[in-house]
Amino acid sequence: MAGLIKRSDIDEVRSRTNIGEIVGEYVTLKRAGVGSLSGLCPFHDERSPSFHVRPQVGFYHCFGCGEGGDVFTFLQKMDHVTFSEAVERLAQRLNFTLSYEDGGPAREEQGNRRRILAANEAAEAFFREQLVTAAAEPARRFLGERGFDPASADRFSIGFAPQSFDALRTHLTGRGFSTEELLAAGLLSQGDRSAYDRFRGRLLWPIKDVTGQTLGFGARRLLDDDKGPKYLNTPETPVYHKAQVLYGLDLAKRDIARAKQVVVVEGYTDVMACHLAGVTTAVATCGTSFGVDHIKVIRRVMGDTANADTTQLGEVVFTFDPDDAGQKAASRAFAEESRFAAQTFVAVAPDGLDPCDLRLARGDDAVRMLVSGRKPMYEFMIRRQLEQFDLETVEGRVGALRAAAPVVAGIRDRSMQSGYGRTLAGWIGLDPQEVARAVQSARTAAGAKPADAPRGRADALRASGQGQDARPAGSPTPPAPEAAPSMSIDQLPTDPVTRLERELLMAVLQHPGEVDREVAARALATTFTQPALATVRDALVAAFEHYGTQQWVARAADEAPGVFAALVTQLAIAPLPIRDDQVREYCRGLTTSLIGRDLLRRKTELLGALQRTSAAEDPDRYRALQRQLVDTEAERRRVLGD
Repeated sequence: MAGLIKRSDIDEVRSRTNIGEIVGEYVTLKRAGVGSLSGLCPFHDERSPSFHVRPQVGFYHCFGCGEGGDVFTFLQKMDHVTFSEAVERLAQRLNFTLSYEDGGPAREEQGNRRRILAANEAAEAFFREQLVTAAAEPARRFLGERGFDPASADRFSIGFAPQSFDALRTHLTGRGFSTEELLAAGLLSQGDRSAYDRFRGRLLWPIKDVTGQTLGFGARRLLDDDKGPKYLNTPETPVYHKAQVLYGLDLAKRDIARAKQVVVVEGYTDVMACHLAGVTTAVATCGTSFGVDHIKVIRRVMGDTANADTTQLGEVVFTFDPDDAGQKAASRAFAEESRFAAQTFVAVAPDGLDPCDLRLARGDDAVRMLVSGRKPMYEFMIRRQLEQFDLETVEGRVGALRAAAPVVAGIRDRSMQSGYGRTLAGWIGLDPQEVARAVQSARTAAGAKPADAPRGRADALRASGQGQDARPAGSPTPPAPEAAPSMSIDQLPTDPVTRLERELLMAVLQHPGEVDREVAARALATTFTQPALATVRDALVAAFEHYGTQQWVARAADEAPGVFAALVTQLAIAPLPIRDDQVREYCRGLTTSLIGRDLLRRKTELLGALQRTSAAEDPDRYRALQRQLVDTEAERRRVLGD
């Protein structure tokens, strides 16, 4: 059994990995200053981006919740893997062979995440191979009847599970996987006597995460003698959590981020139909209703921020079947609507067709028109309430008002609420003032703010505890002491002296290539007046042999006392207030100011000592102080460029 991964290999994998690329597979990142990227934090729900990544130094940090670290830490937290597994995954990505220390603690090889993912990948390949066999004719016929040709099946990696109790088990155990690993992956089920294939005689869609790793499968019943459910998914496993995955996200993520739009459909074939019709932002839930965790995933990929320009607001488009299940799904989606900063819409096809049937009946254009003809979520929900009443009668209009008023009252934007109130009055033929009073009563009954009180979407989220304050991108929010006991950059004083010391440390951590080694050493040898920054300075001095290398920041953080390690990382991530073309000059200005300040302090001390020394009584000391004073002043003028 292999032991600990060698430290040199860990450093090599870290240095050869672009953390921006890895984080960018989970979070939509945008440029945020010199060498910095920012986006919505994947570790807490926020409306404005406070999550920063600096590829040059290989670290990330969220100034909202305090999470931070290197690329290994990121994968550990995002994918719930061990440190060794994170290193191994990145090494595999780089095609880098790791070596291990002898005598180290053994790694558990069976049942872990890496083996489960490998088993899923092997199963996917097996299922795809089976789709072209004679036994898979019902699967190919099913696809063909729904307008999907072999190229479409290949594009979505669709496969077929043979009608056998052990075909997959035999295949995978022959490739070195144990029965325990296959059970842990959900590929086998445990019977009274032995384990057997979970999927048999079914069409299979691989369900992947945002990076394209296969987490599980969705299987559609094909045969009449199959008494199981119409759709059978992978059970909950260490890698597959149905409430947190969206089918098609690996294919749609880039277009979602680019178009600022996501289309949420109800099934695997609907995702396929949308993508083939040109709606490449479509995704679907996997055997569960659309929920909060799905929203978090979408918002991160789409870059859904509360402070975005109104012309840049994203769109979330839901498609629902007109049956009872579809209407319940619409209600659930509406209940979570306020969690989006993006605008929410509903698209319902004519004759109640889902996207797959719509494409089959009317072609690709009809699918595109379905999405382009979307209606605002609030309008959809209000009209849904009105459909229950006969608006030709007084009783019907009154009942409709009572049913629709709470929907309008739930609109948190004051202007939009007023607009929908007037629209509702027109739809049911009542006086706008009467509708306004009904809406106000509904708000009061719900315990909401009065309708005339300004309350935007972000304000409502803060009041409900569902979101973070809307603040300028990148502005730090002090973490609660109990949540973040470590020293934090936003706890530092804001006086000019502290600011100079802080930004000098940021410069040498972030841009060692712009600060000559000797100059950096001289700057770090100066006196720091702020205690926390002085401690960080000491850590940088202790790690100075790594100055300018890929390990510079990591070694400095290692040298810092426990509560100050996070401060080192934050200083290496926080954006400097400069443009790309100002870096060298800015760094020179910082080092000049700090060294000049230190020399001025030294000059003042020498002048005081000279005044206290008698030239007659101690001529040697007097002359020595004079020489030191002259040398100090000469160095100060040289540093300042006088």
